[in-house]
Amino acid sequence: MLSLLVLALIAACIVPLVARVVGKGAGLIVSVVPFGLFAAFVAFASVVERGWVRSEGWRWAPSLGLDVTLRLDGFSFLFCLLITGIGGLVTIYSGGYLTDKPRDERSRFLTLILLFMVAMLGTVLADNLLLLILFWEATSILSFLLIGFDSRSPRSRRAAIMALQVTAGGGLALIAAVAMIGQVLGGYSMADAVRRAPELLASPWGAPIVVCIMIAGFTKSAQFPFHFWLPNAMQAPTPASAFLHSATMVKLGIYLLARFEPLIAGTGWGRNVMILVACTTMLVAGLQALRAESFKSALAYSTIASLGILVLLVGLDGPAATVAMVGFLLAHALYKAALFFCAGSVLHATGTGTLRSLGGLRRSLPFTALACTLASLSMAGIPPFLGFITKEFLFEAQLESSWELAPLAVAVLVNAVMVGVAGVITLRPFFLAPKKEVRIEHGESFSLVAPPLFLAFAGLVISLEPDWITRVAIRPAVAAVYRQPVSVDVAVWHGLTPMLALSAVVVTIGAAIVIFWRPLHLVLRRHAAIEQIGLERLWERSIRGMLRLSAAITSRVEHGDLSGYLATALTGFVALVGWAMWQAGAGLRLPAAEPVRLAEAAVALTGIAGALAAARARNLLAAMIAVGLTGFAVAITFMLNGAPDLSITQFTVEALIVVLLTALLLVVPLDAPHTRSPRRRIGHAALATAFAAVMFVAMLDMGSVVNATPAADWFGRMSYPAGKGHNVVNVILVDFRGLDTLGETTVIAVAALLGASLLRARGVDDGAARRSVHYSFHAASRPLFWLLLAASVMILWRGHDQPGGGFVGGLVAALAFAVLSLARGVGDAARTLRTAPVTLVATGLGLAVASGLPGMIGGAPFLSQLWWEPGGGLPKLSTTILFDIGVYVVVLGAVLTFLFGLQREAAR
Repeated sequence: MLSLLVLALIAACIVPLVARVVGKGAGLIVSVVPFGLFAAFVAFASVVERGWVRSEGWRWAPSLGLDVTLRLDGFSFLFCLLITGIGGLVTIYSGGYLTDKPRDERSRFLTLILLFMVAMLGTVLADNLLLLILFWEATSILSFLLIGFDSRSPRSRRAAIMALQVTAGGGLALIAAVAMIGQVLGGYSMADAVRRAPELLASPWGAPIVVCIMIAGFTKSAQFPFHFWLPNAMQAPTPASAFLHSATMVKLGIYLLARFEPLIAGTGWGRNVMILVACTTMLVAGLQALRAESFKSALAYSTIASLGILVLLVGLDGPAATVAMVGFLLAHALYKAALFFCAGSVLHATGTGTLRSLGGLRRSLPFTALACTLASLSMAGIPPFLGFITKEFLFEAQLESSWELAPLAVAVLVNAVMVGVAGVITLRPFFLAPKKEVRIEHGESFSLVAPPLFLAFAGLVISLEPDWITRVAIRPAVAAVYRQPVSVDVAVWHGLTPMLALSAVVVTIGAAIVIFWRPLHLVLRRHAAIEQIGLERLWERSIRGMLRLSAAITSRVEHGDLSGYLATALTGFVALVGWAMWQAGAGLRLPAAEPVRLAEAAVALTGIAGALAAARARNLLAAMIAVGLTGFAVAITFMLNGAPDLSITQFTVEALIVVLLTALLLVVPLDAPHTRSPRRRIGHAALATAFAAVMFVAMLDMGSVVNATPAADWFGRMSYPAGKGHNVVNVILVDFRGLDTLGETTVIAVAALLGASLLRARGVDDGAARRSVHYSFHAASRPLFWLLLAASVMILWRGHDQPGGGFVGGLVAALAFAVLSLARGVGDAARTLRTAPVTLVATGLGLAVASGLPGMIGGAPFLSQLWWEPGGGLPKLSTTILFDIGVYVVVLGAVLTFLFGLQREAAR
């Protein structure tokens, strides 16, 4: 399964490129990917049919709960068949629907569709909850991109942002739930979480976990009060609406709620909440469906009502409810995707989707009319279609559950509305006479008629020949959700039953709605107050209010005064540390008296003198020299106390700071006037004194205690046996804590990218950035450059056994280019570099990541380093050198990004 996901991801990025070459037939070629996956999953049918579970796992960082664990059971198998099968039909349909679009847009759309399919498969197959979150959020992001596919349309952009806001908010709730589950259980397996549901509920986090899971499910599946994003999402191209917003993505919420149903049911109130939300959603969606004016909006509101039915079935108890939920999920995916295809064909052919503007299209679009008729009959629950069977399942579940008849009455009423909607969207566009002639811009094609016809007939064939789908998909899915085998009888005729009587009542009321659609529709349209229950305007007002509040807070906090920021931070630090000291109640402990070491005392006094001089300096050049003096004093202190790595790094950083500041001092006034009032200066002096006093007392106290150092002792002992290096600091950075270093390197890379965007060259001639320098500096710069560059390589190479490493080596290399740019100009330094600094950043980050792959391929955790010691006087080799080179290159590129950018800015 993992190989299938990887291959699908690669294919999603490569295969749609054929759309740029093939043109109109691209959809048929691209459909090979989802249909191939469909066939691959069908191969697992024999496993799923027996009720077995297939699991695959790949351990990455088990101690952190990070592993790729996939789990295929009956429920996820059913979803995989729907995702890949309907996904293949969507790609075929897209080829015909987007025939007038430029080839690059077709390619982009097909790429997004395939990536979405991979994200959906990953979500329903993931057993590790952290992995599920990753794919869950990917579906939200890809949905955002598909809804806003027409980026030139303000309505599309608004709908995309609204959908992302709602679904991403639910994603945050899911993240919170998973974090709490991990805190309670110590792991992130979804199967384990469901099995240990009583343990979760017994913890203090039980109720919050259930609430967060329900919020995540309700937002994804458009339940009240989060339902309003789905009708707006109809701004997406119709193939995306058929795939995302009817058949697959919106059912992820149902998937999540069904998986965690034992946990929700164990609360005592979880079922009540789901049923109340579901009934409210059904009523609101049914009312709005009667007011809908366009083909797609009517389908959207009926989809929300159907999702409410699914949530209701998850909330009901008893095996019949699970059977009804699984059956209705399958039937709804088939007929609703087909109806969206038909709506798209009508829109593609006529250029309008408003129902009152359409009519008589059965002559121009006969196959579309046939597909719409068959799918609408299934949606209306007319025998012998699958929709009729699942509707009987629904009524049977409600009659057999322990709940009162109120949900049943709501279900009957809303299903009647769905019958009415099914009748209207079929009769008005295709069979009733239009008020005025409808112009046909595009006719039918194979790509446009084959997918809806296939789905429409599938709903009929499955109901008449249900053996295979019942055996390999429906029954295993029911058993997976209900957690024990359940008898499933998919048949059109069950005799004269109460369910059949309820179905007849639904069809009768639905027929009346069709007959009286126009007056009912007009009455509801005239009541603008009904629009308020959509909550769309309330949501937008809330968002605007939050933006105003954040702007007000930002104006007070982000005031642009650097000294004010520093004063706030220091005040908070002094207050917290002082309060902690006071709460501890212990007296001040003084370190044991030791002889004064004159060398260290002289260095300390030099650093103090530099700090005082910097504080008193009014000339920027003098301040820079004084600050550098303090920095060098700190570096010497590191050296005297056995920290050569820190010392070398500090020396290099101080030198680079001087270079960077020099580039700015060339264009700013050196003499800075006083900008603070005497009162403010007194306040800052008092704050600095308080901060110094707190730090002094803290260091005295810490120096008086000899703490045990088990971690340091262990790293010292294991440095060479485990990491093959004598430099403990470097071994920790590239081996023991390599993932931390990779994270820090990524932060540096991101900072460099941001710096490149802020300091990009804007019509600045690199020659203008060069200033006249003394001849001796100009003449010595090139030899000094090569000397520093050679030193950086030596520091890099020796870092595993002696002081050095990739970070400090990169700093020294950057210092070499800094000398060259100051002496000969940015242009000369950039030409010597031969590539853009951001390219170095990307290359270095790639090398750092790649260094961890060989060990992982061999079965070890990511960033486990491999060693080769040939002997015979040859040096030992390791993947750690590749990691260090990556860090070296990232640091070099990041520093040069800022250096070159600042020098160009200074020349403007």
